[in-house]
Amino acid sequence: MNERKSEVKQGLVVYDGIITESLPNNTFRTRINIDNEEQLIVAHISGRMRRNFIRVMPGDKIKVEMSVHDLTKGRVVYRY
Repeated sequence: MNERKSEVKQGLVVYDGIITESLPNNTFRTRINIDNEEQLIVAHISGRMRRNFIRVMPGDKIKVEMSVHDLTKGRVVYRY
């Protein structure tokens, strides 16, 4: 899995990941690599993806935005 880590906005980092499980309320368990270590986090769909009716399912490759303060939660901002 190709790791992409870049500053998009102040205090946010972006990682590539894969959706592993669908949870209630448009949240997903995702697998990402942080410093060559696999981690499972919980991520929700961004508002722009909801507005444009973009669906994500387990197995999809995604881009996740996360705060530098809490690396256990994220926001799905793009589906490849």
